[in-house]
Amino acid sequence: MILQKEIDKVRAEIRTDGYPVSIGEWISIYERKELDIHPEFQRFFRWTPKQKSRLIESILLGIPIPQIFVAQREDGVWDVVDGLQRLSTIFEFVGILRDENDKVVSPLQLESTTYLPALNGILWEDDVHPKNSLTSAQRLLIKRAKIDVSIIMRESGEKVKFELFQRLNTGGSPLSDQEMRNSLLVMLNRELFRWMKTLSEEQNFQTCIALSDRAVDEQYSMELVLRFLVFRTLPDSNLSNLGDLGDFLTEQARILAENKKFNKAKEEKAFKTTFALLADLLGSDSFRKYDKNKNRFLGGFSISAFEAIALGVGYNYDKVRPKSLPQQIKDVWSNKIFMNYSGAGIRASTRIPRIVPLGRNLFAK
Repeated sequence: MILQKEIDKVRAEIRTDGYPVSIGEWISIYERKELDIHPEFQRFFRWTPKQKSRLIESILLGIPIPQIFVAQREDGVWDVVDGLQRLSTIFEFVGILRDENDKVVSPLQLESTTYLPALNGILWEDDVHPKNSLTSAQRLLIKRAKIDVSIIMRESGEKVKFELFQRLNTGGSPLSDQEMRNSLLVMLNRELFRWMKTLSEEQNFQTCIALSDRAVDEQYSMELVLRFLVFRTLPDSNLSNLGDLGDFLTEQARILAENKKFNKAKEEKAFKTTFALLADLLGSDSFRKYDKNKNRFLGGFSISAFEAIALGVGYNYDKVRPKSLPQQIKDVWSNKIFMNYSGAGIRASTRIPRIVPLGRNLFAK
């Protein structure tokens, strides 16, 4: 009985519709700007030319294409929830895809595929070299092919769109956890995403974190910005029940995106002041392990150090004494609580409730 009530309640919150849409119609909807594929997503989704060519091959061969999920906004525009790469590949091939600066992307030139090796070098239309083009009949074949659309109606609300996007794009996805959050932020609050992206590109911040190329590619700098915004002022009592950190950060990203009272000016001041201080005093050593015996910083970036130092300084940014800061940071590495809870194998849900309050206390003195 209880289960059925829960099912009925959630089902009542989701309003959907659906029908087949020809590729020609998809093209027209996009050209009329009635479809938002979120060009920022092109940074996160990484289909290769070979994968793109296989999609066009499938359409030409009549192989069914998985349905597209969209969410209808208040203004009637469709937000793409799942199917970004399928649609952007088609638009890129046709030569109408625009990037986040609203500039047309160079048309896609196909590669040979398993069943259609002659696709190699083919364009949608090439007036200069017609042999490199699809024929008019082949273009019509593509335009008349249909891809089903499933529409999440605007009555369903943003949370439903957020949840569905997350579920559809996690299984088998090449995205890192933060790339997924970035995509969600773009969908829910593009302005907030761009602001956070700007913070992540701050030179002082980049100097302090000194990440590896792989971490940069996986948007880890954006995750660190999110951690700073989430944990800097989160009450100690809220730190004790984090559960899975990834899920917690994703939920906090959604809350930030929907919080109309979020004070960006205040948080930006805390962020910039914190990393300006650290960059000036310690630079790339800010979050590296301090070896007292060798009197120098060693190794790479430490997330435990970031949680203690960046969040501790950030919490007290308006009263930190720059002259004392280098020694205070060195002292972190001999603090018993920090050493006990920052080692390998310590879960984030165990580490953060100890390390974050510790940093707040250490840098308040």
